[in-house]
Amino acid sequence: MSALSRNDYRTLVLSALGGALEFYDFVIFVFFAVVIGKLFFPPDMPDWLRQLQTFGIFAAGYLARPLGGIVMAHFGDMLGRKRMFMLSILLMSLPTLAIGLLPVYAVIGVGAPLLLLALRVMQGAAIGGEVPGAWVFVSEHVHARHTGLACGILTAGLTGGILLGSLVATAIHQVYSPEELLSGGWRAPFILGGLFGLLSVWLRQWLNETPVFKEMQARQMLACEMPLKTVIRAHRSGVVLTMAMTWLLSAAIVVMILMTPVLVQKLYAIPAVVALQAGSIATLSLSLGCIVFGALSDRFGAGRVLMAGCVMLGYTAMLFYSQMAIAPQHINELYALCGFFVGVIGVVPSVAVRAFPPEIRFSGLSFSYNVAYAVFGGLTPVLVSMLLPLDPLAPAHYVLLLSGVGVLIGLYLWRRDNGRAQGLT
Repeated sequence: MSALSRNDYRTLVLSALGGALEFYDFVIFVFFAVVIGKLFFPPDMPDWLRQLQTFGIFAAGYLARPLGGIVMAHFGDMLGRKRMFMLSILLMSLPTLAIGLLPVYAVIGVGAPLLLLALRVMQGAAIGGEVPGAWVFVSEHVHARHTGLACGILTAGLTGGILLGSLVATAIHQVYSPEELLSGGWRAPFILGGLFGLLSVWLRQWLNETPVFKEMQARQMLACEMPLKTVIRAHRSGVVLTMAMTWLLSAAIVVMILMTPVLVQKLYAIPAVVALQAGSIATLSLSLGCIVFGALSDRFGAGRVLMAGCVMLGYTAMLFYSQMAIAPQHINELYALCGFFVGVIGVVPSVAVRAFPPEIRFSGLSFSYNVAYAVFGGLTPVLVSMLLPLDPLAPAHYVLLLSGVGVLIGLYLWRRDNGRAQGLT
């Protein structure tokens, strides 16, 4: 098979669009972190502590991912991919809508951040099933030769949700004054997100169950024991590999895409509108990068593409943060360049999907990805915030470190795949 079929493209478009809308719901919080910090915590709290606690609530969503992901993956392996694919987005839209209606600290005191935390945990449980479920869903619909491209397109759709969040946040900041934002303008993107989620549920009814799962059902090849038990007992190497790649993915996304528009406002006094516009450009570049790197991995192998992409990711991260202190007028160009190489994460899902056999694939990927993202993605905002007073380039240094890890992973994949090829000849 030389190209994706019309059916493949239909599945990818519907999956990516639904994923974008759900990911918007999950990330819109971070674009209003400054406003949320002012409204949901005591006004006399030090600014650094308010920022730390706000990012802590954001991180709670990541810490809740494993439980939701593992439960939904279990039923995805036993009952079908499509059912969980639709359930995850319903469970995301409801708490997003509720956040938009929450009373603030001035109204109910300490109950405000506690309710916000509870709803953020619910969002995390939902996204825990969405991301690995989406990767499994599209990879099982296309020919194996195009898994990299398919997963890259799907990942571009997920990151498109970040772009949508950035665009909405930019528009909100332009329409409302700072005072109007605090008085209620911040609620609009969350209420809009709840409606987006319900639209996504409707869109996904047009998707079909994957051919791989249908064949397993027909041949009675579904897991005969709890899928997670099989994963932990017999597929530890796949778990370790996927967790290591998720560490890289989390560093790139959380630091360079989600945190940076907020951090450059604090560190370099860049206006919120300018920072958010630059973030939108970077996220668009990221989406393009995911497709390019995914397609390249099909042609040249995941290992070589990951190594080259991570070298450039580390370099452009350092270039961006070092230049912001002396040439902030170039933020758009530099951020776009960096965003494109963040797209190297488009290589990750196709490698992770292939790390597990079909009968336990959803559970294996979900467990490995969500546990790693809970640890690394959840703690990264807090860690970077704590390091900033000591090192103004802490975000770039963290990404540089993980880019080095990515190069090592790429080297391992390249050697492994070469060994397999030699074994077949």
